[in-house]
Amino acid sequence: MKNTTLRVIQLTLLILVIIAVTSLVADAQCPMCRMSAESNLKNGGTAAAGLNKGIIYLLIIPYIMISTIGYLWWRNRRLVQEQEQEDEIRSLLEPHDLVISSTEFNEKIEQ
Repeated sequence: MKNTTLRVIQLTLLILVIIAVTSLVADAQCPMCRMSAESNLKNGGTAAAGLNKGIIYLLIIPYIMISTIGYLWWRNRRLVQEQEQEDEIRSLLEPHDLVISSTEFNEKIEQ
């Protein structure tokens, strides 16, 4: 158990280090893209508009995924709650142990 926990911690730390190292390299590209888009826009180009549309396009996909997961979670939770309410109503409407059927009543009278 300890060994497994230690392996999970080591793997998590390794992943965090890899993300930290690679994000430093990717962060250096942002000012270059911005400067390139600004100079293109000053010269009458439309690269900045295309860059903005590309960013919006890339951001739409995660929003759609998160919205879909949220909707599915909400719908399934609602269905579970409705099922629990139906079960509770059925348990209230079903005859209790104190109420016996007519055949059981007849058998008890005959005894």
